[in-house]
This record gives sequence, C-alpha cells and structure tokens, in this order.
Amino acid sequence: MTGASRTAVVTGASSGIGAATARRLAAAGYHVVLTARRKDRIEALAAELTSAGHRATAYALDVTDRPAVDTFAASLDRCDVLVNNAGGALGADPVATADPDDWRRMYEVNVVGALHITQALLPALTAGGDGTVVVLSSTAGHGTYEGGGGYVAAKHGAHVLAETLRLEICGTPVRVIEIAPGMVKTEEFATTRFRGDTEKAAKVYAGVAEPLTADDVADTITWAVTRPSHVNVDLLVVRPRAQASNTKVHREL
Repeated sequence: MTGASRTAVVTGASSGIGAATARRLAAAGYHVVLTARRKDRIEALAAELTSAGHRATAYALDVTDRPAVDTFAASLDRCDVLVNNAGGALGADPVATADPDDWRRMYEVNVVGALHITQALLPALTAGGDGTVVVLSSTAGHGTYEGGGGYVAAKHGAHVLAETLRLEICGTPVRVIEIAPGMVKTEEFATTRFRGDTEKAAKVYAGVAEPLTADDVADTITWAVTRPSHVNVDLLVVRPRAQASNTKVHREL
C-alpha cells in the first residue's frame, strides 16, 4: 500500500531505527508523525524531512505516560500505520544481581508503552479501513542469552503483545506485523545499555564485519508495511549474515 494521503506514527523517532524508519516512510509518501521524549531531536528530523519535500510532524511524547498518549491520539486527524519502536535495553547483569528498577523500566517502555499507544490509536487504525500496527521486538524476544534476562523478558512481552493482538482483532481491517532484528549497530543502543560505557558498547560489535544498520531495519519495516493490504507479515526475523543466533556470531578478531 502506498503512502499517499496516509499517516504513519513512529514512536522513539529521535534516533536509530525510529529515525531511519521515519525517513523511509516519508520517502514512501507517508505523512510521518515523529514521537519521542527528546523534542529537539524530532523537531530537527521533521525540519529535515520537510525541507526535502516530505510531510512530517514532531510531537514530544513519553509513551509510558498514558494521559499524554491519550491527548496525543486525540490530536490526530487519522492514523493508518503505527510503528511501535520506542524501547531499549538497560544493563546486562545476571538474574541473581540485576537491578529490578532496570527490569521495571524496560518493561514499562518496551511493553506497557507499546500497549498504551496501540490501545489509544487502534480505533483510528480500524476506522481508516486499512490499518497496520508494527511491533519492533527483537531476536531477544525469541531466545534467551546470559546477561539478557530483563531485556529478553521485555521483548518477549512485546512479541506476545503482537501475537495476541493479531488473534484478537482477526476479521478487522488492521494488520499486526512483528519485526525482530538481531544485531543492529546504532549510535545509542549499546551505549545506553552500558550506561555510557563506550568501551563495553564497542565490544558488542567487535570483529563483526557488517552488523545491521538502523536503515537496514527501517528498509525491512517499510517493505512489510507497503505490502498489499491482504498480505500480513506476521513475524520477520532479520539478522546480519555474521549472526546465526543470539549466541552464535562470527567475529574476525
């Protein structure tokens, strides 16, 4: 489905996969509505897209704030595509010593935040007669690894949200697509996970010739969204060639 006269909401659009997806969807003709907590980032991206002849609107939003999400939803004239991208990882500690606050925050953003915005926009997605919900999960949501307990649990929650929603709204004019990326090298993901420790962050990608980029994932999301309306990409797992699983990565060291 082409994006002419259609609106796509992208959460977590201030950087990484979210920003790349906004650029791709804008280029596909969508009016992209950029949401994130960092107002300056999304306003700069909206200005960039607008100057390139695309349609873009910035709206500062924390998806964990339900009243704010409801206010945002009420401000939209329409919504045809929702990309649930807001999320992230905090820490890589074992279950025995992990900080429960890290787990709580990851679940709030990756799962409850996606629930808030999906619930708020589902009426508009349905009313348009051809809606699409994208949930950006992770291969972490499909396979455990040491030190990943909290993030794995949160992304498994995101996976289950998508899977359950698809069952529950079957028969309505709304598709539910889950995109599960593996190793993606972005400017912030690993650095945020390791609380600004760039040395630890760099080790995640050490020796991997070509991890995925944010644009690789954005390209995948846009491809899935722009399939004909009757085609639903239930689950698409995308990894770099060097990664066979969460625990099997070829490194040239």
